[in-house]
Amino acid sequence: MGTKYIFITGGVVSGLGKGITASSLGRLLKNRGYKVINQKFDPYINVDPGTMSPYEHGEVFVTDDGAETDLDLGHYERFTDVNLTKNCSITSGKIYQNVLNKERRGDYLGKTVQVIPHITNEIKENIYSFEGEDIDVVITELGGTVGDIEGLALIEAIRQVGLEVAPEDVAYIHVTLLPFISGSNELKSKPTQHSVKDLQSVGIKPDILVCRSEVEIPNDIRKKIALFCNVRPENVIPNLTADNLYEVPLLLEKEGLAKAVCKKLNLEKQEPQNQEWEKMIENIKDLKGQVKVALVGKYMQLQDSYLSVAESLRHGGFANGVNVEIGFIDSEGINDENVQEILGEYDGILVPGGFGNRGIQGKISAIKYARENNVPFLGICLGMQMAVVEFAKNVLGIEDADSAEFNINTQNPIIHIMETQKGVTSKGGTMRLGTYPCKIKKGTLAYQIYGQENIQERHRHRFEYNNDYKEKLEEAGLICSGTSPDGNLVEIVEYKNHPFFIAGQFHPEFKSRPDRPAPLFVALIKATKENKC
Repeated sequence: MGTKYIFITGGVVSGLGKGITASSLGRLLKNRGYKVINQKFDPYINVDPGTMSPYEHGEVFVTDDGAETDLDLGHYERFTDVNLTKNCSITSGKIYQNVLNKERRGDYLGKTVQVIPHITNEIKENIYSFEGEDIDVVITELGGTVGDIEGLALIEAIRQVGLEVAPEDVAYIHVTLLPFISGSNELKSKPTQHSVKDLQSVGIKPDILVCRSEVEIPNDIRKKIALFCNVRPENVIPNLTADNLYEVPLLLEKEGLAKAVCKKLNLEKQEPQNQEWEKMIENIKDLKGQVKVALVGKYMQLQDSYLSVAESLRHGGFANGVNVEIGFIDSEGINDENVQEILGEYDGILVPGGFGNRGIQGKISAIKYARENNVPFLGICLGMQMAVVEFAKNVLGIEDADSAEFNINTQNPIIHIMETQKGVTSKGGTMRLGTYPCKIKKGTLAYQIYGQENIQERHRHRFEYNNDYKEKLEEAGLICSGTSPDGNLVEIVEYKNHPFFIAGQFHPEFKSRPDRPAPLFVALIKATKENKC
């Protein structure tokens, strides 16, 4: 069997759940025994989301190979449990950059460089890049909506793919909105009809429509949509709001999405093996009780800025049989005087990553509160760095202890720039990105949590723990329980005089799955559950 291609486009409005649809379909095909990989094309001109504001784009997801990607890749990985790569996240900016670099090198032999064929060929190269690998189905999601000027080249490229591969090797899925008008008490199909018309006007006939709706879609509406949009009635797939995000694959299975895809692509293995996923959903529905965790961050205007962290906390709840209520707390509003009032109701505290000095003092106050009041605490990346700074300030008495990220002239840079990056000022070249090994000391909380000496975790940061202060910090009780294999870089710190106080320089949330949660989150929720009792 040759490689099969599925393209998922969106219409009417953004935010309909193309990413969840792509992720769910990936899981359903994987459960049929196919090797699947998900890919995302974003139409914006930024080369990647790495330098984009979290308020603009939400979190930046990081792959094993160090790509800074769209947050939908996090959904893909959590649903399919496939570790993706830099080839799975492509922006128009990256496409144009590659084409311009080739033009400067003379690769086009002096020809006029145009959107067609040069830009579209570059896009197709990325689509076809998985050929020759052990992959059966490539699911490619296009960001934005049909009709956006930024996405025209992407649409044209996937149209060309439909002519270059066999008809049974490509399927087009269009995700649209069926709005419910409360005044007339009816669903409206006209926006979907117009969206499909726009797609057809650029040469693509959708094979399957996934219709997002807040209410049940009557059969007569499905038949009407099929007639006016030129698709088979069984290929009009309702996508209703689920009680739990991870239930969506089973709902789409019930509505026949995977069956329709298998039929279009002539996939022989059509019987799903969804038992494990069904069991997981049953367990989620059977959660008892609740714990409250404060997520103390600085990008609270858009909660998608901490999407993977929030999902990982919920995964930790699944493993412990409890619901996790997350309080999204803006660190700018916290200080030593009001921290008890703000955080007193929570059973655990998590301080996530971030960049820049805004809200830092609030994070330090939250960490101090957790340390002094025996509240279970987990720090991630910047959260780990601030835990070290807070300890140096308030336990060692180093009043001007700081991070060189915020005060380059500090006399006590407890956190400083990575040694290999000194003198480098370009924001694009100073990051420690992707998966790195960590060696854990036996007899520590970290070892108890992971149950092994050697682990691999994903990173995204510029600054590091300053080893000049290591001896003093450890003597006072903040031990380094995880380091790089050579011992030069501190990866995990923990406070030994506390029931649960641990922080990692890495981002464990990027490897957490609903059915295989990250150990640090499982341990945090276990500790909060015990703290609540």
